Amino acid sequence: MTAPFDLNLRHLRALSAVVEQGSLSAAAQAVSLSQPALTQGLRKLERQLGTALFDRRSDGVAPTPAGLCMAQRSASAFAHLAHATRGGGRGTRGFARPEQLMTATQLDAFLRLADAGSFAAAAAASGLSQPALHRAVRDLEQICATPLAERRGRGVMLTAAGRKVARGIRLAAGEIAAGIVEAGDGADSGRIAIGAMPLSRALILPRAIAAFSRGTPRAVLDVVEGSWRELVEPLYDGVIDLMIGALRDEAPPGLEQRALFDDRLTVIGRSGHPLAGVADPGLDALAQHGWIVGSAGTPLRAQWEAMFARQPLPPAPIECGSVMVIRGVLRDSDLLTLLSPDQVSLEIDSGMLAAIGRPLAHGVRTIGITTRAGWRPTAAAARLIALIEAAADRGRVQEIQ
Repeated sequence: MTAPFDLNLRHLRALSAVVEQGSLSAAAQAVSLSQPALTQGLRKLERQLGTALFDRRSDGVAPTPAGLCMAQRSASAFAHLAHATRGGGRGTRGFARPEQLMTATQLDAFLRLADAGSFAAAAAASGLSQPALHRAVRDLEQICATPLAERRGRGVMLTAAGRKVARGIRLAAGEIAAGIVEAGDGADSGRIAIGAMPLSRALILPRAIAAFSRGTPRAVLDVVEGSWRELVEPLYDGVIDLMIGALRDEAPPGLEQRALFDDRLTVIGRSGHPLAGVADPGLDALAQHGWIVGSAGTPLRAQWEAMFARQPLPPAPIECGSVMVIRGVLRDSDLLTLLSPDQVSLEIDSGMLAAIGRPLAHGVRTIGITTRAGWRPTAAAARLIALIEAAADRGRVQEIQ
């Protein structure tokens, strides 16, 4: 499949002009290309994408649905690059619109350097020679009028400007990749990266993924598990497309949150725990045992602290966000933890673990989807989100029944 930086950026920049002008000659003048060069560039794009982008008519050109989609995605890509690079130059050396001077080779080279951490590793990953990679990165630094990477021993470290540019390039590449999928016969294909927080409801995401894979077999799902803190930067960077798990009280800047359901927490311990079977053990009894808690700043940790707000906190010798580790430790100890019963439903059904007392009256956390503000999902990603919402609705109906 065509990769984002296989396409010529200058030709992609021209798409919006052609759509706006409705004429190749007027568009060529607007983007400072000759009409033959623009015509040849558009034909090459169409060959690479395997579809017509414009209908040629006697009175001009009109975009096809694929052409309109590719023009919109390309415009979004250049907006990301503009945001990442404008105003970053020192003094008056910076170009007014540096994103219009960049080449796909430069962006690909710098992103590979950012990912690999050294010119040698980036050259091996890209197939470029180290001199060619050096030249591409230095040319990009000249365009941005600021250092983007600094040597650290045998490797390199991105500067603050470099990190911002790398994020812009990743987001731009994501937009172009989405355009390639949508412009071609790929409405049900492409790659979707999901950040799955381990302390979210266990049944919702697996159900949605199973249904998605049956109906969208050509799409590839990349599920990355981690805590909110581990996933939020990859979300900002465009490495993942969406997160599902406990929402923050307020959406951080640049992110949007969509609530799915409220999850009620329960104290969980091993089936033979001294408090198992006690209908209402009370906080004093619960405080006599050690706890496994989430790390500081997580919603689950806040719920645990609120639970004991009127008395000293019980000992918490283990801080952990992995359900797999938590259930293993619970099985072999008298420690307690706060979880949704759904997360350990198999262990409860098999008699390995047990709910201690009733669900917490105020132990409610909101589970939902977090995306970048302004993110436009592909058709496949939109279908996945709809299936996640349907699975959440199904879970609510079962709880009511």
